[in-house]
Amino acid sequence: MVGTSIFGCERMVDDPAGKNAEQMAKEHKEISVSEFFEKNRHLLGYDNPTRALITVVKEFVDNSLDACEEARILPRIWLEVKSTTSDRFRVMLKDNGPGMMDNRIPQTLGKLLVGSKFYKNLQSRGQQGLGTKGAVMYSQLTTGKPTSIVASTGNGKTSFYELMIDVKKNEPKIVSHQYIEDGRVWHGLKIEMEIEGRYVESKSGVGEFIKQVAIANPFAEIIFDGPSGRVEFQRGAMELPPLPKEIKPHPYGVELGIFRRMIQETSSRTVKSFFTNDFSRVGGISADEICKLAGVNPGVSPRSIDADNSEKLFKAMKNAKLLRPPTDCLSPLGEELILSGLKKEIKAEFFSSVTRPPSVYRGSPFQVEVGIAYGGELPQEGAVDIMRISNRVPLMYQAGDCAITKAVAGTDWKKYGFNQSGKNMPTGPGVVMVHFASTWVPYTSESKQAIASYNIIIKEIKLALQEAGRRMQKYVSGKRRFEMHQQRKKIFERYIPEVAESLGKLTKENQELIKAKLQKMAKEVTEVKLFESELEGDDIEEIVSDGEGDS
Repeated sequence: MVGTSIFGCERMVDDPAGKNAEQMAKEHKEISVSEFFEKNRHLLGYDNPTRALITVVKEFVDNSLDACEEARILPRIWLEVKSTTSDRFRVMLKDNGPGMMDNRIPQTLGKLLVGSKFYKNLQSRGQQGLGTKGAVMYSQLTTGKPTSIVASTGNGKTSFYELMIDVKKNEPKIVSHQYIEDGRVWHGLKIEMEIEGRYVESKSGVGEFIKQVAIANPFAEIIFDGPSGRVEFQRGAMELPPLPKEIKPHPYGVELGIFRRMIQETSSRTVKSFFTNDFSRVGGISADEICKLAGVNPGVSPRSIDADNSEKLFKAMKNAKLLRPPTDCLSPLGEELILSGLKKEIKAEFFSSVTRPPSVYRGSPFQVEVGIAYGGELPQEGAVDIMRISNRVPLMYQAGDCAITKAVAGTDWKKYGFNQSGKNMPTGPGVVMVHFASTWVPYTSESKQAIASYNIIIKEIKLALQEAGRRMQKYVSGKRRFEMHQQRKKIFERYIPEVAESLGKLTKENQELIKAKLQKMAKEVTEVKLFESELEGDDIEEIVSDGEGDS
């Protein structure tokens, strides 16, 4: 039987295979966030065994470094990755961090979207409250085994837990628990789990990840005991970067829906005080100007603002001239730490680093830093190694989708001493490291492996690359000129005996004395004066101070 709907479209009726709205409604049910990510584990970086192993290692290391830095402790990390079967690995990490309170361990490590970083407006490695909890869930999903945790805060007591996650409720499931007063005065965390994975020696493997962590965090000591043996990464610096400070949201980075929620939840008594108390860079004069533009009395209660007036206030806030957000919420490495990280792990002859001034996108401050290593024992042929770092965390996958890669490919490297491939990537004996620091990194996915390609971000990265490239170009061109002059010197020295002999016959002078004078002239004029004639004194000093070679 065919009927006609009120929209004029034909539909079938009385079909026993069809479902009505009531039947469809009965099939609707709510799922927990744990169930969602268990089914969509690829979003967290667990889409294949190789990447799953490095993701677990990454989350463990990130948590340890964040905890140590926040407690102002120079990090010392022990990491073990050992195979238990052909497709399973035991991953264990110990650190010397502040440890964890016994009653907070289950929620912190056994419930997704629980953490201290998501709501804080400051630079940190973690942002989403998913990291280690996702690893716990992946472990129980692939091996069925709980995660083991041992922790102490230095109070002479030690917590022992075996945890799993109840994915239906997104709640921790405690398999076993002991809190023992053993008298041991230590602080830190040990976490251990067995997972399904695959270990490979490659540019995107665990070993390379740990090496890049050591470069991006030169103040950390890392001991890595992997399937291929033990490697120790010593500290290159004894000082931690400054601790970032939490800031309030900037008006330019707030959307209308968030603004309406803020104005209804504020504890401020007036609209004017709401702007000055709940936002950064909004003073009394700016608050009055916003209210005047919106036609709203600045003395009324924020809770009395209706939807129409809240939108007027929002638009006025966006049009107001405000200062940029404060940048003490950022903690860049700085040029000295970048150099110390590169020099201790890369055998090159020249190093350069650049830290750009902070910039802003969508109301969020960010800062770009670049380090370059050139020559030495680096391969002469092939692509330059590109290290992509975000908030001191290496990004190992999805390079093609990343703003850093696009900025590198968009730079004319031939000006600076590198060649370029068909894909515009630099080639030659070099390493280029780019560090992106921000209060909110616009990752392209929850796995946090690529930075979204905002135009202002790409522009800032390119400016930093160009500045570091110019420094490298001075060294490379100076070195080439010096090598050319050395060749001239050798040619001159080759004919010195014949010239000395001829001059001796013509002048009746001692040939050996003439030869000695000519050799002195070759050394002083050809090696030094010719070199200095083509380089300014400041350039020579920069080459000597930046370079690690013998030029």
